Formats: sequence, structure tokens, C-alpha cells
Amino acid sequence: MRHFSLTCLAAALTACGPVTAKEKIVTVSSQARPLVDAARERLTANVVYDGRYVALEYPGGDVPASIGVCTDVVIRSLRRAYDFDLQKAVHEDMTANFASYPKNWGLTRPDKNIDHRRVPNLETYFTRKGHDLPITKRAVDYMPGDIVSWRLDGNTGRGGLPHIGIVSDRLAPNGTPFIIHNIGGGVEESDMLFDHRIIGHFRVN
Repeated sequence: MRHFSLTCLAAALTACGPVTAKEKIVTVSSQARPLVDAARERLTANVVYDGRYVALEYPGGDVPASIGVCTDVVIRSLRRAYDFDLQKAVHEDMTANFASYPKNWGLTRPDKNIDHRRVPNLETYFTRKGHDLPITKRAVDYMPGDIVSWRLDGNTGRGGLPHIGIVSDRLAPNGTPFIIHNIGGGVEESDMLFDHRIIGHFRVN
């Protein structure tokens, strides 16, 4: 995950614009409100992008509060919003269905310290649990609290590193929802939903 940090930092400098004074705020469903609020709380956290491997407590484990990557925004927000422990949920599902998960890292068994902090594993978990939604180019299809994942390829179709974030309740002037995420410079709110190839669109509330 260390090389991921450098690429995401570069992407943050080129692809993600800041929230402007012209932003619009949209209505949030009662089911999604806790997750949107929890994600907005992450914007006030002082987090340095750091994807080092850390041995975690289980269940309910977390890396030090001062560090994190894109997945940690999702992990921490879901825990805060719904007391939902992605570490435990992913570990249990991987233990029972290891063959269904990506083999990108050469592991032969689940690792509760890192599995839930990897975007492809979260994509697999959310899909297996029926949280996946259609991927479209229509901004109105992405509701506050939705979780979106990408490959940071600038829409070239040439691969790109995995990334994940949460749809905000604020819109850019063009009507595209902002994303709350950590793409290398700490947790931020950016107009980047359609800047890269979308791989996953999920709704967990």
C-alpha cells in the first residue's frame, strides 16, 4: 500500500478541486444521514496518509487516529454511523468464502489486520452482501452516503490504483456530488466523482 500513497497524492494535486462557495446542499435520507454526518466529521480529523501494515486488535481494531488511507475513511465512518465493524464483517466473510476474494496480494488465508483496508476486498464484500448499485454517468444516481470506488486512471481504461470514498450531501455548481475521501493529502471533500473509472457503487444504509 506504500506506493499507493504516492500515486494518490499526485492524483490529489491534479484531479481534485476544492469545495467552492457556490456549492449546493441536497436533502439526505434519514437512513443515510448518520453516514453522511460521520463522513463529514472525518473532514475535521488531522490524518496523514499512511498505508503501513499495522497489527490491529480484533474486533473493532483501527490504525492510530493520526494516520489512514482511503479505506479508513469508509471504515471509520461506518463504525461511527451504524456501529458497523468492517474489520469483523470482512474477516468473517473472507474466512468462510476465501476463494471468492481477490488474490492480488498472494495470501493463502485471511489477515484481519489488513483485508478490510484493501479496496478490492471491500468491493467484493459489498457486492456479495447485495449493496451494489448500477454504475452510471448520471450524477443524480449517486446519493449522499453512497460508497464509490474507482481505479485512478483518469478514465483512460489503463488500470490505475484502487480508491474509495463516500458521496457527500454537497454538490458542485455543475450538479455533481462531492466525494469525501483521502486521496493522499488527508481527508478532503472534492469534485472528482467522474474524474476516474468507477468500479463500484454501493449503498449500505
